[in-house]
Amino acid sequence: MTGWRFMTKIKICGIKTLKDALAAINAGADYLGFNFYPKSVRFVEKQACAEIATVLKKEYPNIKLVGVFVNSSVEDVKDILDTCSLDLAQLHGDETSEMLNQLAGKSFKAFRGIPENINGYARSESPAFLLDASVKGIYGGSGVAADWNGAAELAKKYPLLLAGGLTPENVGEAVGRVKPWGVDVASGVESAPGEKDAEKMSAFVRAVRVAESQ
Repeated sequence: MTGWRFMTKIKICGIKTLKDALAAINAGADYLGFNFYPKSVRFVEKQACAEIATVLKKEYPNIKLVGVFVNSSVEDVKDILDTCSLDLAQLHGDETSEMLNQLAGKSFKAFRGIPENINGYARSESPAFLLDASVKGIYGGSGVAADWNGAAELAKKYPLLLAGGLTPENVGEAVGRVKPWGVDVASGVESAPGEKDAEKMSAFVRAVRVAESQ
């Protein structure tokens, strides 16, 4: 059923500064997300991300760095992955399965809501894809919870990354009910939009670890 699970992976998304990146790692994050969608309050410039990544790759080579994109071209995604030394691209818009193929295993799809069809979108490696809440006109970071019941059914078949309205207060229940491969948080660990809170990040990680031990 969930044989790939060992410890729930934790991705903290919307990192904009080296300070926040280091605080997220100190809290226990496995993955850090950098948002390249210009309309997002968590948008980070390519050069700023590259400077942060240079430090992280040297000091914390085991931490995976993810670029978040919304309807960017394959060329732009490849350029940013290369320039910023990112490990993966999270495609959070209306991208096709062909685009995932063009990125040769270095990307995964984010679904807003329970997808009707996953054929061609689930990658063979983990995470297979990300599952977020469906909020009209918003590409992630809405603070709205995803469909946990639907997610739990998919988590039996795929190593999925669960996002959508997760907080230190509810992530334990989400892990217990969905049993995802990993969880993804942005707004739920912020003191203000786009500003990470070190205490909230630590509380989030602790809540995940407590839940998976039960």
